[in-house]
Amino acid sequence: MNFLRGVMGGQSAGPQHTEAETIQKLCDRVASSTLLDDRRNAVRALKSLSKKYRLEVGIQAMEHLIHVLQTDRSDSEIIGYALDTLYNIISNDEEEEVDDVEEENSTRQSEDLGSQFTEIFIKQPENVTLLLTLLEEFDFHVRWPGVKLLTSLLKQLGPQVQQIILVSPMGVSRLMDLLADSREVIRNDGVLLLQALTRSNGAIQKIVAFENAFERLLDIITEEGNSDGGIVVEDCLILLQNLLKNNNSNQNFFKEGSYIQRMKPWFDVGDENSGWSAQKVTNLHVMLQLVRVLVSPTNPPGATSSCQKAMFQCGLLQQLCTILMATGVPADILTETINTVSEVIRGYQVNQDYFASVNAPSNPPRPAIVVLLMSMVNERQPFVLRCAVLYCFQCFLYKNQKGQGEIVSTLLPSTIDATGNSVSAGQLLCGGLFSTDSLSNWCAAVALAHALQENATQKEQLLRVQLATSIGNPPVSLLQQCTNILSQGDKIDRRGSKIQTRVGLLMLLCTWLSNCPIAVTHFLHNSANVPFLTGQIAENLGEEEQLVQGLCALLLGISIYFNDNSLESYMKEKLKQLIEKRIGKENFIEKLGFISKHELYSRASQKPQPNFPSPEYMIFDHEFTKLVKELEGVITKAIYKSSEEDKKEEEVKKTLEQHDSIVTHYKNMIREQDLQLEELKQQISTLKCQNEQLQTAVTQQVSQIQQHKDQYNLLKVQLGKDNPHPGSYSDATQVNGIQPEEVGRLREEIEELKSNQELLQSLLAEKDSLIENLKSSQSSAGTNELSSATASAQDSEQIAELRQELATLKAQLNSQSVEITKLQTEKQELLQKTETFAKPAPASGESEAVAAAKTADAEGRLSALLQETKDLKNEIKALSEERTAIKEQLDASNSTIAILQNEKNKLEVDVTDSKREQDDLLVLLADQDQKIFSLKNKLKELGHPVEEEDELESGDQDDEEDEDEDDGKDQGHI
Repeated sequence: MNFLRGVMGGQSAGPQHTEAETIQKLCDRVASSTLLDDRRNAVRALKSLSKKYRLEVGIQAMEHLIHVLQTDRSDSEIIGYALDTLYNIISNDEEEEVDDVEEENSTRQSEDLGSQFTEIFIKQPENVTLLLTLLEEFDFHVRWPGVKLLTSLLKQLGPQVQQIILVSPMGVSRLMDLLADSREVIRNDGVLLLQALTRSNGAIQKIVAFENAFERLLDIITEEGNSDGGIVVEDCLILLQNLLKNNNSNQNFFKEGSYIQRMKPWFDVGDENSGWSAQKVTNLHVMLQLVRVLVSPTNPPGATSSCQKAMFQCGLLQQLCTILMATGVPADILTETINTVSEVIRGYQVNQDYFASVNAPSNPPRPAIVVLLMSMVNERQPFVLRCAVLYCFQCFLYKNQKGQGEIVSTLLPSTIDATGNSVSAGQLLCGGLFSTDSLSNWCAAVALAHALQENATQKEQLLRVQLATSIGNPPVSLLQQCTNILSQGDKIDRRGSKIQTRVGLLMLLCTWLSNCPIAVTHFLHNSANVPFLTGQIAENLGEEEQLVQGLCALLLGISIYFNDNSLESYMKEKLKQLIEKRIGKENFIEKLGFISKHELYSRASQKPQPNFPSPEYMIFDHEFTKLVKELEGVITKAIYKSSEEDKKEEEVKKTLEQHDSIVTHYKNMIREQDLQLEELKQQISTLKCQNEQLQTAVTQQVSQIQQHKDQYNLLKVQLGKDNPHPGSYSDATQVNGIQPEEVGRLREEIEELKSNQELLQSLLAEKDSLIENLKSSQSSAGTNELSSATASAQDSEQIAELRQELATLKAQLNSQSVEITKLQTEKQELLQKTETFAKPAPASGESEAVAAAKTADAEGRLSALLQETKDLKNEIKALSEERTAIKEQLDASNSTIAILQNEKNKLEVDVTDSKREQDDLLVLLADQDQKIFSLKNKLKELGHPVEEEDELESGDQDDEEDEDEDDGKDQGHI
């Protein structure tokens, strides 16, 4: 307050005395009036004065306005006026016109006033809590000014206000409700409020993210039209950036919530002629930056790779590559898209492979890598675009040995296109390396160095590259050509920086020779290289050349440290003696230190992306700074080592190499033994499984054999037979794969045939008895003096009925013959099965003795089966003969019936005998069917008293049949 009064007193252009008195009177009315209308009018008047007389209203009225917020919450109108007044006091957005002379002072004073009034307001944390409570009101006149006031507080003193909101119960949750407000102006200002709230505060960022902010913001972006939307889309994207940037927890939550998939429609730019408004360009730029936040190289490697995987799977990378190869895309969007694709594919093999397969829509199609490299080595392209292409190429080769091999292979003689119809990536790099544009030289050298990064194989392969410098001259190697250009120095007129070309070539050579003794030998084989390096290092040149001297010292140090002493004239000791004589060790180490002390060295070591304000700053590569940091110390130690120490070190190296070779040998042996153990374990497990299967099969077979033995014994007891063949037959069928049910069924059919045979014999006996009965009936009729005409009619009827019974018997015989034929067919099939399985193969894993024993057992059972089959054939033959006899007996019956008329007179003599045989006839008629019962009824009609005895005998026979059926069922069940 004292500060504010001092400022107020020092203002020469302060308000008139009457205005100050008016503000004082209004404040008194707000404080002392009992009527709500009076207080409301006073606050409205203060609001109208707060913009012009900001300082005075703030000093005198702030306390009264806060009191209004606390006591008059029931009236939304006065609350709205009070909030608007406080916003005008605290906010630095001045609308009144200011003279040009006073503009700077006025702006500074406005900022001071805003921060001071904010400090007064938040001095009591309850004021901020009160403001959060007011934001829960749905009334527009309360909620909207409350949102604006809180936003202004966060802009003035963000960290302090953030801390108060963070400790306030449900403070962040209340603010999240603003995104769900149906009134767009409150929703949009709520987005701005959350932007200020989440800035540089990880705890609040996490709370906002877990309050479903991602879902709501993405819905708003979709509703507003994605990249075609207005400023609201940009605000939502900036809020998403605040939530995700440098916040690994929120990034993981964003990925696991499948929100990356919802980013794909953002980059559906549509037709190239649809137009690119300024807002669309801005929106797409922020969208691309948001993708880069998720895959930034500074993120944890695991989180980055998981986001890269999700972007490939949902098609986001494919969509970005489509924009990359499209026409009509603005330059800044194209540049940012290249940078985004670079980080999406960096270090992730699947995405790198996909990028290598992308072709530009040209005729003929060209790989996207080739098209981008053409832009990189084209000096007419914008500088930022060339830097972006270089970064994309570096990311494509990062930890991608497959891609490195493909790039180097385009320079080898066997893969170069002799027709010249297509330009390869290697040819473009060589073209840029030897052009007259220093920036192209530097970019091509760095790109080629990344193709060799941590890849000794490709370093050796690149030694094979031969270049045709001019017609008639022999080709020279790429390594020799680089050293030739380096030695020429400033003799060639180049566009751009004087030292850029040499720095690029020296970085390429240092990368190429490090960890590659063969390349060092090739480099030292040219006798002009070492004198050139020592001459460059020994000279006292200006500051611009110090960097070149330092790189020459690094290259010479690499030639010493990775020297395998294969060249006698350039062994390690001789090179160190040369340095000591011509340069001096201290001077050499000092020149080597120029690299890390350069002002651009630390800048390049911070981020992988080559981000330079202008071409003159493009000196160091990020990966090269890592190499310098790694080699500077070891080269310094190597220079100061004596020959004896070198010898000892060589001996130690040899000992270590021998030890490593021994260890490697034993590792290989252990690896082979592990493989053999794995194979043996697999074989053991396989044999165990086979053994278990065989044991299970044996157990099943033993149980089945035991079951068959039990069935056989039971059948033998029931049938009263003592024949070993059925058991042998059952065992043989089980051994040979024939089911025992078939044998049992055949036995049952044989028994049925036997029973049918007995039935037919009984029927014949019954027919004979019936004939005798008829004779006796006719005799009885003659004795009773029946007329001859009536007897003749009755005899005719009896003969007709007998003929019907004969027809029935013939049908039964035919059915029996069909069953016998079927039985013979099934017996033939049984014989075929027996012959098929006569020689079963022994189970795997059994010994020859066990197999021979099983074979003998099977042969014995097979012989028993054949004997059983032979017996069945004999039985079938006997049944056939019996069937023939039955037919003959039937024929005889027919002839007997035919001569009944002739024997009519003889029947009268046999009446007495027929009565005696009548009882026997009733016993034989027990197995007859319903048709025989009709004949008995006719006998009853003739006057023979046989009714009670017949029913009794029929009931007895039915009981016997039931018992027989039960026995048959029991046998079938067994």
